[in-house]
Amino acid sequence: MTNTLTTDNASVLQQRRQAAAEARRLKTLNSVFELRAFIALAVLIAVFSLLSDSFLTVDNVITMTKHVAINGVLALGMLLVILKGGIDLSVGSTVGLSGVVAGEALKGLHVSIFGVVAYPPVWAVVVLCLMVGAVIGTINGILITRLNVAPFIATLGMLYVARGAALLISGGTTYPNLGGDPSTHNTGFGWIGADRPLGLPVAIWMMIALAIIVAVLLRSTAFGRWLYATGGNERATELTGVPVKRVKMIVYVISGACAALSGVIIASELTSAAPQAGDSFELNAIAAVVIGGAALSGGRGNVRGTLVGAFVIGFLADGLVILGVSTFWQTFIKGAVIIIAVILDQSQQRFQRRGAAASAVAVATAQPDTELAETRPDHATTSPGASR
Repeated sequence: MTNTLTTDNASVLQQRRQAAAEARRLKTLNSVFELRAFIALAVLIAVFSLLSDSFLTVDNVITMTKHVAINGVLALGMLLVILKGGIDLSVGSTVGLSGVVAGEALKGLHVSIFGVVAYPPVWAVVVLCLMVGAVIGTINGILITRLNVAPFIATLGMLYVARGAALLISGGTTYPNLGGDPSTHNTGFGWIGADRPLGLPVAIWMMIALAIIVAVLLRSTAFGRWLYATGGNERATELTGVPVKRVKMIVYVISGACAALSGVIIASELTSAAPQAGDSFELNAIAAVVIGGAALSGGRGNVRGTLVGAFVIGFLADGLVILGVSTFWQTFIKGAVIIIAVILDQSQQRFQRRGAAASAVAVATAQPDTELAETRPDHATTSPGASR
């Protein structure tokens, strides 16, 4: 009997050790997946630095980071939407529309009722553009929360609506020379794209400021907790009293405003605006968020990973340009990167599920030391005769 118990205990301990070892291995693999964006960025920097002497120069790094800022601002807004488990395909068109609105305002707004032409100051132009982006986001939110339209369909429709509005307002033409006119007191628009406080372009400072705001929003506010909970399990979160529909509405409004801000940055850098601006930018934003470790199903992601993902996309694009790679190949490579990012995200989720299962097995097969001790031969109950 004692030999049987000892064999059973040894088998249980062996199962426990195997389950614990498997859980540790899967935890290590999951940690590697969590760092995939940092690893990809390090590899890109190393490869392009070897292939081009000009890639890692200070001026080029600042220029590339300035380009990254445009997608970084977009991606931070997209992060909030994806954390909720949604998607926003309208951000690229919103970029173009906000640039057109800025161009129209800086060229003069014709107020037919009073027969005058108004030239709003630059700050008012920026606010107007942000309001336009917020309106686009509000419409997306209403379609999704009130009319129960799927996020993909709702934002896809708004993609065409916003692009069409930009073409209608501009007549399909570009707004050049948006530097303003001293006589109308609306100069200074180019400051956003050209000035360098403390040696860094304004666009980079905007990305840093927005990243800090979003990080605080996610980590230190009830809204951030609601957002993660909604993405993890929307129905259960709603049953706990969280205003799920309001959370959805807010994230789409923020995403639209971020897209408008990106449009303002681009128009300011170029001192011109085109209705075609922002074409396919939504894909870059989604790619940055997914490469940064966010789950498309919602509930997982952070600001740090999203910014690193934006750097991966930006440095990859600029590195290929420096090497003289064809734009056709650039598009192909960018698409391949997005596919790989999604595959890695799905693989990470599988490893997490397997790791959780292995940990559960390890706990289930664990026995208290006292219970094992009671079944060992040296702790068996002795007969009265043996104790004499």
